[in-house]
Amino acid sequence: MLPRGPEIGGIENRDRTFAISERALELMNLYCDSASPQSYELWFTYVTALKPHLNEAVKAKLQVGTRIGESELHELHTAHFATDRLAAQADATGLGIIAEIDQITNVINVAAGSAARYDASLQEIASGLKGGDESASLRDMIDALVGATREVAVANRALETCLRDSRSEVAHLRETLEHVRTETLVDALTGISNRRHFEETLVSAVVSAAKADEPLSLVVIDIDHFKRFNDLYGHLTGDQVLKLVALSMRETLRPRAVLARFGGEEFAMILPGASLAEALADAEGVRRSVEARELLKRSTNESLGRITVSLGVASLLPSDSANSLLDRADACMYAAKRAGRNRVEARADELAFRVPDAA
Repeated sequence: MLPRGPEIGGIENRDRTFAISERALELMNLYCDSASPQSYELWFTYVTALKPHLNEAVKAKLQVGTRIGESELHELHTAHFATDRLAAQADATGLGIIAEIDQITNVINVAAGSAARYDASLQEIASGLKGGDESASLRDMIDALVGATREVAVANRALETCLRDSRSEVAHLRETLEHVRTETLVDALTGISNRRHFEETLVSAVVSAAKADEPLSLVVIDIDHFKRFNDLYGHLTGDQVLKLVALSMRETLRPRAVLARFGGEEFAMILPGASLAEALADAEGVRRSVEARELLKRSTNESLGRITVSLGVASLLPSDSANSLLDRADACMYAAKRAGRNRVEARADELAFRVPDAA
C-alpha cells in the first residue's frame, strides 16, 4: 500500500512518508549528481514503487553507469512524469486552434468586405438606372457589375479552400486534444480510470447521490502480497497482475460504474445506484474472478501460482463526504487484510442497517 495525497483519503501516515523521504534522499546522494526538486520527486517515487516502469528504467541506467547525471535525470523525468508534457501539448494544441480560427476569421473578413463592395456597386448601378444618368452608359454599368461579381467569386473560392483545409486541421487538433484528455484521465497500464479521474468522479458521485437520494457504494481493492510477488518475478510480470485485476473488475461492471487504479496496487469501484448488498456481491465476484486465474510465465509456460485480493466495501451515509466514504472503504479493506486476506469486508453497523437478515 502506498500513502495517498492529502486531497482525499484522510490524514497521511506521516511516519511512513518521512521514512520514504529519508530513503529517497539516501538514494539520491548515492546515485544521482543532482539534488534538484526533480531528482527528489524521481527518487521519492522510486522508493514508493508507484511507477514500476520508472524503477525498471532507473535500474537499467545504473547497470550502465554508477550514477545518474543531469541529462539522464531530465530524460527519466520527462518520460515518466507526464504532467508538464501534457500541459505543454495541450497549450500547443490550443494555440493551433486559435491560429486556425484567426485564419478563418481573416478570410471571412475579406469575403465580407468583397460582399459589402459588391452590394455598394449594385446600389450605385441601381441608382444610376433609376435616375436616368445619361453620363454612365449601360456598358459601363455592366462592366462594373461583372468586375464586382468576379471579386466576390474569388473571395468565396478562397474562403471555401480555407474552410476545407481548416476542417482537416481542426479535426486533427481535436483528435490531439482528445488524446491528451485521455492521457490525463486513464491509467496507461490497465486502461481504467487513474487516480485523478477517480477522485473527481467520487466527489461528483457523492453530490449526485445526495441530490437524487439514491444509494452509492464504493469498493476498495488491494492485491495481497503484491510487493513480494514483484520482487520475486519482476515488474513486467507484476504489470500483468495489475492488468489481470483490472480485467476481473471489468467482468463485474454494472451500468454507471467507474473502475479506477488509484495507487500502485490499489484499485476502486465507484458504484452509483448500488446498495451495500449489491456492492458486496460485486466485490465477491471480483475476488472470485481474481482467485480463479492461474498466472503463467509466457516464455516457459511455467505456473506462477495464483494471486488474491482483499476488498473493503462502504455505502454512502447521509453525513458522508467523498473523503469519509473512501476512509471507511479503506478501513474495511485493511480489516480484510487483518482477517487473513482474500476476503471482502464491510462495516458491521452498515450491514445491520442496510442488508435485511437472511431467510
